[in-house]
Amino acid sequence: MVGHAFMGRAHSHAWRSVDAFFDLPWRPVPVVLAGRDVGRAATAAARLGWASAVGDWKELLDRDDVDLIDICTPGDSHAEIAIAALRAGKHVLCEKPMANSVAEAESMAAAAEQAALRGVRSMVGFSYRRVPALALARNLVAQGRIGTIRHVRALYLQDWLVDPEAPLTWRLDRRRAGSGALGDIGAHIIDATQFVTGEALTGVSALLDTFVTERPRPDGPGRGRVTVDDAALFLGRLSGGGLASFEATRVAAGRKNALRLELNGTNGSLAFDLEAMNELWFHDHTEEPETAGFRRILVTEPQHPYSGAWWPAGHGLGYDHTFTNEVADLVIAIAAGKDPSPSFADGLAVQRVLAAVEESAADAGRWTAIGGGRP
Repeated sequence: MVGHAFMGRAHSHAWRSVDAFFDLPWRPVPVVLAGRDVGRAATAAARLGWASAVGDWKELLDRDDVDLIDICTPGDSHAEIAIAALRAGKHVLCEKPMANSVAEAESMAAAAEQAALRGVRSMVGFSYRRVPALALARNLVAQGRIGTIRHVRALYLQDWLVDPEAPLTWRLDRRRAGSGALGDIGAHIIDATQFVTGEALTGVSALLDTFVTERPRPDGPGRGRVTVDDAALFLGRLSGGGLASFEATRVAAGRKNALRLELNGTNGSLAFDLEAMNELWFHDHTEEPETAGFRRILVTEPQHPYSGAWWPAGHGLGYDHTFTNEVADLVIAIAAGKDPSPSFADGLAVQRVLAAVEESAADAGRWTAIGGGRP
C-alpha cells in the first residue's frame, strides 16, 4: 500500500479483516507499506498491520512478494504510481477520484487496458458501491421495479469547512487534490448515480463557488490561498432521458456525511441517505393508492448484497465495512481472471463528468456535453 493517512487506515482495516468474513480463493497478506517519510511509514505499518515499510513507492515495483499495489495517496500521484505498477505486472486498487485530469485518467485507462491483456487487473475505489442498500437499489432498478427513470437527485453534504479558521490542508490545494468538493465528494455521487441507474450522464450545466478564499497555514504563520471549490451545484441529463441534479458541498452546517440519492421512475421511487446507511426507502407506484407509499427496507437480510457475509439480520454495517466488501470483490475477481468493477474506464467516465462541470462553471453554466452526449 502507498499512503497511510485517512484512506490508508480504512484500506488497512479492510485488508486485515476481509479473510475473516469472506470465503476467498486467496488470502491477502499485508506485506509492505510505502510512505514519503520511512520513519512515519514504519510507525504506521506497525499500527496498521503491515509487515514492513519503505520510504519510496518505487521499491515496491520489483518485489516478488508484492502482487497488488493499493494507492491511498493524494490525487496528484495516482497516475504515476498506477501506470508504473501496472507495467510492472502488479494489480492495482486506486482511490477515487482516479486522477486530477482527464488526460491522466485516459493514460491510466489505457495502461489498464493493456495490462488486462496480460492478466493484470485494476479497480477504482468507489467504496459506496459496496453499501448493501445502494447495491440493492441498483438491483431493483435493473429488475425494472421503478420503471423508466425520470428524475435523480444526488447530494453529498459535509460541514468540516464551515469554520473559516479550519486549516489549509492538501485537499484545498488544486495541484494536489485536482478540485475541491467536486472531486472529493462530488465524484462519489456521480459514480453512485451512474452505478445505480445503469445510465451515463451526457451533459451538465454547473456552478462552483469558493466561500473562504484564504485559510490558516497548518505548518507556519499566516494564511494561504484556497485554490479549489467549496461547493458544486450542477444539473445533468442521463442517457435514458431522465433529469438529474447534483450538489456537493463541504460547508453544509450540521451535515456530517450525508450522501443522499433519490430516484423517481414511472413505476416507483427509491431513496437513500448514507447517514442511515442500512436503510433503503422504496415506493411501488403500481400498488393500489390505499396502501401505496414509501416503505423502509432494513438492508441486513442474508439475501441482501454483502449482508450475508456479516452479522445476523438487523445488525447493521458501517462505513468501514464498505472497504472490506470492496477488497473482497477485488480479490475474487483477480482470482477468477476477471476485470473487477468499477474499472479504470469507469473512473475515466467520472473524470470526464468532473471536467465538464468545471468547464461549464467557468463559462457561466453553459450546457456542456460529455463524451459526445446530447442534452
